[in-house]
Amino acid sequence: MISSVIRTCFPAAAKVVADKAEDINKLNVFPVPDGDTGTNMSLTLGTVVKEVQALSADASMEDIAKAITHGSLMGARGNSGVITSQILRGIAEGLCDAKNQEEPTPADVAHAFRRGVKVAFKAVRKPVEGTILTVLRDVSNRADKLEKSKMSTMEMLDALVVEAYESVARTPDLLPVLKENGVVDSGAYGFATFLEAFVNAAAGKAGELTDFDPTVATDDAKAGVSSKVQIELNDDWEGSEYRYCNEFLFHAEKPFDPDEALTFLATLGDCELVVGSYPDYKVHVHSNEPNRVLEYMLGYGQIFEVFIHNMDLEAADRTAKIAADKAAEKAPKKPLGFVAVAAGSGEESILKSLGVDVVVSGGQTMNPSTADILAAIEEANAESVIVMPNNGNIRMASEAAATACESAQVAVVPTKTVLQSFSAMFAVDAEASLEENAEAMTEAIADVRGGEVTRAVRDSSASDGTPIHDGDVMGIQDGSIDVVGSDVADVTIELINKMQEDEEGDSLTILAGSDMDDESFEALIARIEEAQPDLEIDSHRGEQPLYPVIFSIE
Repeated sequence: MISSVIRTCFPAAAKVVADKAEDINKLNVFPVPDGDTGTNMSLTLGTVVKEVQALSADASMEDIAKAITHGSLMGARGNSGVITSQILRGIAEGLCDAKNQEEPTPADVAHAFRRGVKVAFKAVRKPVEGTILTVLRDVSNRADKLEKSKMSTMEMLDALVVEAYESVARTPDLLPVLKENGVVDSGAYGFATFLEAFVNAAAGKAGELTDFDPTVATDDAKAGVSSKVQIELNDDWEGSEYRYCNEFLFHAEKPFDPDEALTFLATLGDCELVVGSYPDYKVHVHSNEPNRVLEYMLGYGQIFEVFIHNMDLEAADRTAKIAADKAAEKAPKKPLGFVAVAAGSGEESILKSLGVDVVVSGGQTMNPSTADILAAIEEANAESVIVMPNNGNIRMASEAAATACESAQVAVVPTKTVLQSFSAMFAVDAEASLEENAEAMTEAIADVRGGEVTRAVRDSSASDGTPIHDGDVMGIQDGSIDVVGSDVADVTIELINKMQEDEEGDSLTILAGSDMDDESFEALIARIEEAQPDLEIDSHRGEQPLYPVIFSIE
């Protein structure tokens, strides 16, 4: 049934767009940078997925069409998201008209795309050629020509994917700014990506893009697009006449004319859209006066889920990201790179000063995923990479990332704290092999004893049975709660003294967390110097959350 195909294929296609969102974002060089096209399309599709998946298993195509219409309208972000919502609405409504809901014919597909064109073009007052709307219309026209052919429905869909990519490849010829920057339209590319992923899922090839085939024409069409999908640094954009992208949901409470609203919004800016049906609408407009936009709409009803984006700042941010990516692409791989996990800005600064290439944000309560660590390994841009998880809970994810990495040889040094990674980095020999360095770094952390001071979040007991109450300050040595008190400084001193009694060390490295101010930290250091005059102290601000103090003794 059509409904079951959509329930299966839509989430798969939405995931592909989400995975490629950043690539789509980088193509966004339209004269008015309107957020991030890939992100906006992905968020729109993601909301639809949630609404469709919430339906009962026997939901009809009409039910699914309503979920698609409502979900895409409620989740639409940015110009691209709003237009995408209308394309989805139109196609879904068209599929409801299919005479055979068990297996749509090429004529049903052609009808659905015609409906998509009608709804989407109606929503946009001034359609621009060379955008997602152009590709939609081209695909629909191609469907009209094929509906009476002897093709099967799947063969027709394959041909429409080819047409989509060929249309995307033509967008620079229709929109000068695209040709100037050597790219295709981002929204158009996102739409073609979604269409291909949906068709692939319907053919049992969910998630595939590069192996799409079955025809040489498809490969040629995609190759034509690939040659134009080049990210060029566009840093000469002088800004639009309008700075703010305003978008929000609107619920009318009195007679409301969308055309009249559009006419007024056009006096405040451009790219105005009012889509939906009484009483619920999605409103989008670029304007320098967000207050007047909101005041006008409030005169007719309620507004909610308001998003106001500063497009000047978004353009600058995107330019910086593209420049960084281009620099990374040009840089040759270094022989040995390092990745470490850290929770605070101070910790990150210290790690980078010691030679760590990429610092992954994470630690207690916010463990990074295998994918996060794998991405950091790739970013290190090295032939061999050493990963320091700096937390026992992150070690397995680090090892999984090391196993999954295909672009570099990876070793994991099992650091349990960021302070151990400091010592490990001092053991690095730039002339040694990956294995030799990993072994030397592992040996270097063996004698590093760690201490942490934090507050209890529930009642418990210390290693010696001492009761711990919610809010008590705890001194933890290598995972064992050895000191309990009410004052951070007192507990820190007691824990250091205890560790020195157990095994005397020569040096102490100590980091202040975000919850400890400079004055308190300086006072604590003075007390440590008085209590342990023979201990060499190296103090820094780590800015780690939850732990006012962490330290190591060697």
